[in-house]
Amino acid sequence: MKRIGLLTSGGDCPGLNACIRAVVRTASFYSLEVYGFKRGFKGLIDNDYSVLDYKSVAGILQKGGTVLLTAREPRFKDYNFRKLAYENLKNLGIDSLIVIGGNGSFQGANLLASEFDLNVVGIPKTIDNDIYGTEYAIGFDTAVNNAMDAIDKIKDTTVSHERIFIVEVMGRDSGFIALEVGIATGAEITIIPEYPFPLHVIEEKIVKSKDMGKNFAIIVLAEGVTSAKQLSEILNERLKDKGIGDIRYSVLGYIQRGGSPTAYDRIMASRFGYFAVKKLVEGERNFMVAFENGMIVSKPLGISFGKVRIPDIEEYQLNNILSL
Repeated sequence: MKRIGLLTSGGDCPGLNACIRAVVRTASFYSLEVYGFKRGFKGLIDNDYSVLDYKSVAGILQKGGTVLLTAREPRFKDYNFRKLAYENLKNLGIDSLIVIGGNGSFQGANLLASEFDLNVVGIPKTIDNDIYGTEYAIGFDTAVNNAMDAIDKIKDTTVSHERIFIVEVMGRDSGFIALEVGIATGAEITIIPEYPFPLHVIEEKIVKSKDMGKNFAIIVLAEGVTSAKQLSEILNERLKDKGIGDIRYSVLGYIQRGGSPTAYDRIMASRFGYFAVKKLVEGERNFMVAFENGMIVSKPLGISFGKVRIPDIEEYQLNNILSL
């Protein structure tokens, strides 16, 4: 093995550049070349790459996004385009490919590994932190901190004007961000798709908070449950005779995916990238990097397919006990 292919696929997140840097510098330590493909699997098909060396990744550790760019590539579902991608890799003398991505990216990578003679490694990244088989994915800590910072600012207005605010955070099918942010900001109510509250329970909690003398409240809502706009309209109508006042909402959106990564994300991304290359050098094939019980380990690449990691019920109960 002399050359490694590298790409970032799917949604961007903070920490990708730290991982790219770690892969390239670890490879350099082992006298390996790294070919970075632009825009994920699209770059494999289009043979769009650049050779990355020790100096080319200088100064990117603290930057958000990905210097390799990322995109979704529908053509990769077609066997003929996957074959073209493999042939491009083969012609460049690359027999190992590192894919920094999520479940969908891992499945695409696994197709390359199963259909052709290619060694594929998956490094988990997603702000949703819902990849099965690993307790942590690159980007999650920064996303939580971004959301927490925004909600802390919203809370100042909430308290000053004695209002209820619904804050919608990202998490289409996952409540990890909402749950952690709910605990970190002391939200009165946290609503996630895995353990949703019935509407009447939400109403009861709001009324109870008012009866306890709290004239303000933060409701953290994962976007996968419903929209903050829709929930605010429903609650305003149903609670209009309860003396609650106007319930406002705010959607945090993509600010959660951007910005400089936290120290934790920089360190974890660096450890993941180093581990991936080291295991490749040791001869391991077709695996994903995972964080489990405080240790970084390797697992079969296909272990995450068809499964989704969900929040611990104990964490959810903790959130509810501390909220009201």
